[in-house]
Amino acid sequence: MQRFNYAECIEISKRVRWDIEKDVIRGRSFDFSKRFLPDGISMVNRLPFLTEEQKRLLSQIQGRTYANMFGFVERFITAKILDITRDHWLDDQVAAAVLKNSTWAVLGLILEIELFTQEHYKQSIAGDEDISELYRDLFLFHWKEETTHSIMDELEWPREDKKLSNEERDRAIEELIGLVVDVDGILRVQSNADVEYFCKASGASFAAEEMQLLRAGVLKAYRWQYIFSGVDHPRYRTTLSSLVSEEQTQRIDRALASLR
Repeated sequence: MQRFNYAECIEISKRVRWDIEKDVIRGRSFDFSKRFLPDGISMVNRLPFLTEEQKRLLSQIQGRTYANMFGFVERFITAKILDITRDHWLDDQVAAAVLKNSTWAVLGLILEIELFTQEHYKQSIAGDEDISELYRDLFLFHWKEETTHSIMDELEWPREDKKLSNEERDRAIEELIGLVVDVDGILRVQSNADVEYFCKASGASFAAEEMQLLRAGVLKAYRWQYIFSGVDHPRYRTTLSSLVSEEQTQRIDRALASLR
């Protein structure tokens, strides 16, 4: 795995700066005749009882949630990264203020999020000509930005790990598991809300069995989008395994298995 240092991270960040109006929107609107998320992310193709129009609408609803979810996570990511990097720009005088226990867990969650962002764009969004061009470009520039963020996280997480005793790391692992469970709770609520909105917006009525499949399908898609495409990423597994023991890895995997 390629390793970077902080100077390289700053240099990369300078090359990917962009302006939302000038570089991304460029006077365009979203094309609602196309899907927002590709099938590989929305998984609407796994719901064969939906019409093509319904699949398109459901992908647009999921796309709205996808963008809003990043708006939510970026708020706590920014706050935490500012917190943990203060000792770089104020020397060690504020190192004691860093949240040693929860910071480890939050960095674990942040890296997972930023890696799946890149994976989604590279593997699904970038090459799909059937999704809205403006939506695709929004995540092109988001992907560029997250490339730098994930590099910094891969530097900061091991750095934070060195501050922990074995007992503190063990507690931090439980915190990380708890954060993932909390994310799953959000996904349960959001997937149910999005299915309800989809049914109202489409005006369609579905049999009880179809509704059950629809709810399960959207929740499965969201769990893959926001949890498993990140925690199963090779770079995430490599970084995590370098910090924790085999027993601790198995404990995390057992917790994830209950969600799979």
